[in-house]
Amino acid sequence: MQNVKLVVDSSANITELSGVSFACAPLKIVTSEKQYVDTKELDVHEMVKDLYSYSGKSSTSCPNTNDWMSAFGDAEEIICFTITSALSGSYNSACTAKQLYEDMYPDRRLLVVDSLSAGPEIAMMAEKAAQMISDGMGLDEIEKGLSEYKTELVFVLESMKNLANNGRISKLAAAAAGILGVRAVGKASDQGTLEMLSKSRGTSKALADMIGHMKDMGYNGGKVRIAHCLNPQAANHLKGRLETLYPKADIMIEECRGLCSFYAEKGGMLVGFEV
Repeated sequence: MQNVKLVVDSSANITELSGVSFACAPLKIVTSEKQYVDTKELDVHEMVKDLYSYSGKSSTSCPNTNDWMSAFGDAEEIICFTITSALSGSYNSACTAKQLYEDMYPDRRLLVVDSLSAGPEIAMMAEKAAQMISDGMGLDEIEKGLSEYKTELVFVLESMKNLANNGRISKLAAAAAGILGVRAVGKASDQGTLEMLSKSRGTSKALADMIGHMKDMGYNGGKVRIAHCLNPQAANHLKGRLETLYPKADIMIEECRGLCSFYAEKGGMLVGFEV
């Protein structure tokens, strides 16, 4: 069996994965006052609090080539997942590192996957790849299996301030979120961009709309991964509603790490699911 390693950037929202060789390359959240490195040591609660009161421009910085090379280590075969290339240069950086790595070690192979998504959907792809690695599959089989594994991402946001400050959406669109309890519900599009689906007044309505969108996108009781930014009540509410509809569904809740918290903001949720 080849020495196969699984590598993600920190947008995957996971810092460890049991049963496989694993590494995570951190992204950074940058303001004029401070830089936050998205490692497991990051105090996410403090970062969210800082950003809430910060009114200047904020941005993110992807892992550089050296970060990726360090994460690759000495594995013979590597599967690497990145945040959507529509939001970050992480994919391009990983591809540059792949070329360098394979030039240095011609007998090694590296697959870089543009997730066209973020957060829990990437985590689900990584879990699927880890399962296939544990089953003894090689890179070609894993690549085929991932191409056949269908997942989607929906999200609900109470604020879009950071997205606007980061230039990802217009300030006009951002202003609509949070006004009079309006929640923005959207998805990761097929092109990896943020696509708004509806505006919902209040958390309960937003969760109902989110479930409706999940059904429309093909959800029928498969695996669900819910990542929330300081909003366990809404996450558990969503989990309960889904379990009522789909009693056998595999549903897990996790807290957003740094990069996902930056985009979701306080109260936001990202939901990855199988279709």
